Amino acid sequence: MASNKAAFFDKTGIPLRIGDAPIPQPGPDDIVVKNYAVAINPVDFYQWSTGAMIKNYPAVLGHDVAGEVYDVGSSVTKFKKGDRVAGQAWGFKTGQPQDGAFALYSNIPSKNSASLPESIAFKDAAVLPLAIDTAATGLFLAESLDLPWPEENSKPIEKTIIVYGASSSVGSMAVQLAKAAGARVIGVASKVNADFVKEAGADLALDYRDPNVIEDAVKSIDKSSFVGIYDAIGNEASHKIVVPIFERIGGKSRYATTRATPDNLPKDVSRYRIVGMGEHVFPIWKTFVADALQSGKLKCLPRPEVVGTGLESLQTGVERMGKGVSATKLVIEL
Repeated sequence: MASNKAAFFDKTGIPLRIGDAPIPQPGPDDIVVKNYAVAINPVDFYQWSTGAMIKNYPAVLGHDVAGEVYDVGSSVTKFKKGDRVAGQAWGFKTGQPQDGAFALYSNIPSKNSASLPESIAFKDAAVLPLAIDTAATGLFLAESLDLPWPEENSKPIEKTIIVYGASSSVGSMAVQLAKAAGARVIGVASKVNADFVKEAGADLALDYRDPNVIEDAVKSIDKSSFVGIYDAIGNEASHKIVVPIFERIGGKSRYATTRATPDNLPKDVSRYRIVGMGEHVFPIWKTFVADALQSGKLKCLPRPEVVGTGLESLQTGVERMGKGVSATKLVIEL
C-alpha cells in the first residue's frame, strides 16, 4: 500500500521537516501524481525565508512536479493511472498541504497538467510547469502583452517583443512561447548565456552589460511592430534598461513583469504584474503543451541541475536557490 511523506514548512527560517502525510484525495478535476522529480523556484526560497503568502502552517511548498498519475478525480477523462505527466501544484493558492509539490504524492489540477512522451525524463520535465504558466500569463492575456496563443504550426506575425532576463527559467520559456506564437523575440541576458538564449529561440541576443544595449535594442526594432517588454527580472537593473527603451521607441506599448513595475514608465505604456497561477493558463495546457513536447517544438529549458535525491535534499536545494542560479533550474529526484 502506498504511503506518503512531505517536506513540511513549520516556521520561517527553520529547516523543512520530513514527516508522514496522507495520500492526497483528488478533487473532481484533479489528479494525484506520484512525484519522481520536483523543481525549486525562487518563490520557494522567498516563502521559506520570509513566510510570505503562507495561508496555513504547516505548509508544503513547491510548484513543479513530474511523475506518474496515481489517482484521478471523478470528472477527469484525459488522464489515467500510470500516465507520465508534468504539472503545477497549487498549494501556493489553496493553502492545503496535499496541494504542495514538495512531497512524494501531490494533488494537482488536471487542466494545469500535460502528458509526457517517453523520450522526456522526469527531471527534465520538472523545469516546465511554473515557467510555462508565468510566461503564458505575461504574454497571452489581453491585459498583458496580448500575443496570440501559441500553436504547433504557427505562422510569423508582425509583432516584436523584448524579453529581459531571457536566460532565466521564466525568461527562456517566454522566449520559447513567444516564438511559438509567431512573434519576433529579442532576448536580453548576460553575454555568457547568449547561445542559450538563441537556443531558446530568440532572433537576437543582447548583453545587458553592454553600454550600447539600449541603442542596439531600439535599432533592432521596427516601431510599428513593437508590442512591449516581458521583464522576467523586475529589479532596479532591469528598470534602467527597459524604461529608456520605451522612451526611445515611443507610442503605445505594454510592459509585463514578475515583480515590481518602475514608477517612471512612460504614460503610454500599460503595465501588468504577473501571477503565474490560475485558470487563465488552462488554454495553453489544453491545446499546446503536450503536442509541442511530443514534436519537440517545446524544449525542456533551462536544463536541470539535479542537486539531490529524496525529500531530505530539498532544504539544501532551497538554500542554494537563495544564492541565485543562471541558465539552469534546480531539481530534486524522488
